[in-house]
Amino acid sequence: MTKFFISLGIGAIAGIIDVIPMIIQKLDRFSNWSAFVHWLVLGIIISYIQIPMSPWLKGLVVAEISSFPIIILVIKDDPKSIIPILVMSAILGVAVGISTSKFAV
Repeated sequence: MTKFFISLGIGAIAGIIDVIPMIIQKLDRFSNWSAFVHWLVLGIIISYIQIPMSPWLKGLVVAEISSFPIIILVIKDDPKSIIPILVMSAILGVAVGISTSKFAV
């Protein structure tokens, strides 16, 4: 159970980091909550998923794949947001992958 809560905490930190620029841009609260919950869940998924690859790569792959539905929703109204979404997913995915491999053992 400790692994679960540590993973949840790592996901929460990633969610806060992702949402801060969104709050600065004054995006609506549904977008902010969606991004936060997305990273909360990803912290758990990345921690528990068993893929034979290094932790940073596992985090990167899972985060990028899970960002596709978000990109599909965003592309209609704001296509220039795709690059920041992919970049943040890459950075935070790698960070969550490394963090969960070190702390949520």
